[in-house]
Amino acid sequence: MVAGEVSGDLLAGLLIQGLQSHWPKARGFGIGGPRMRSLGFEAWWPHEKLAVRGYVEVLRHYRGIVAIRNQLRERLLAQPPDVFIGVDAPDFNLDLEANLKAAGVPTVHFVCPSIWAWRPERIEKIRLSVDHMLCIFPFEPALLAQAGIEATYVGHPLAQTIPLYANCSAARQTLGLDAQRPVVAILPGSRLSEIEHLTPRFIQAARIMQRQNSALQFVLPAVPSLLPRLQALIHAAGGLPNLQLLSGQSHAALAACDVTLIASGTATLEAALFKRPMVIGYHMNWLSWQIMRRQQLQAWVGLPNILCEDFVVPEFLQDRCTPDALAKACLAWLSAPDRIDALQSRFHQLHLSLQLDTAQLSTHALEKVLAR
Repeated sequence: MVAGEVSGDLLAGLLIQGLQSHWPKARGFGIGGPRMRSLGFEAWWPHEKLAVRGYVEVLRHYRGIVAIRNQLRERLLAQPPDVFIGVDAPDFNLDLEANLKAAGVPTVHFVCPSIWAWRPERIEKIRLSVDHMLCIFPFEPALLAQAGIEATYVGHPLAQTIPLYANCSAARQTLGLDAQRPVVAILPGSRLSEIEHLTPRFIQAARIMQRQNSALQFVLPAVPSLLPRLQALIHAAGGLPNLQLLSGQSHAALAACDVTLIASGTATLEAALFKRPMVIGYHMNWLSWQIMRRQQLQAWVGLPNILCEDFVVPEFLQDRCTPDALAKACLAWLSAPDRIDALQSRFHQLHLSLQLDTAQLSTHALEKVLAR
């Protein structure tokens, strides 16, 4: 298995639990994170090595990433596994899967690349690389079938792990927050490149919010390995009174908050499953943005908006991702209870549509691949 970032580590961990339940003696190895390792996964490299986003940022780390992929490929070809599972990270995994598939190793990819959002040309690469796709969104198998790619909709694992009704009071008590004062969760991403771009903007936005509402409490759950850098970025942005910096605990922060200021990515779906109003922000290297913008197929970037096919939550991307705009949009949520009620109803229906037994369905799909 290869999982390339924090969200991939979580998804792979859920899959490993299902595999171990069905095949108690199954052994997993490759690239993974702490969640996978806690379940007995043998990580030859840590997942942080692949956690890079943006074209320019990838170029900076290109030689190191390619070296890891080449070493991993040679090791897997020398000792072929029963099945290879690439978890997300398509730019890394699809090339590796193509080599393994050509050598007769069954390949499964967990999480379909967003060919419905941008880079549709990747579908041919998927066809050449993947024996079976495990899809987390219901519309994807039919799209892949048009290209002759076998796929199974397995639901979204997060819809199983996040409760349908989150306990806000309990989460606030766990984090030591005042139950009577509003809470803003700040989630500037899980990759170094993301937090470098977004933390200053998000902290400055929070400072504006705090000036307008001194009762606000702020929580910022951080990837533990990025805590020192985050602390430096927060200090450089002028600091933020009433900010609680957390090591991990993103789900507790989302359960506890009234609104979240959040980076585009998997975390936005987590926020939707917690039924929380959000403001999505994203900023990246200028050249990376120009390339990505030209390849975008839909009007939305945030997963909640893509799945609802509507701008149910505001998005502020690149030049629009300013502290003033972010602060204004967050404060607007806090003064609109009827709007929040309507959003939560929509997110409840979304949650139900994604709530399947992902581990079991994935294991059944793997059984079919292995039986060939």
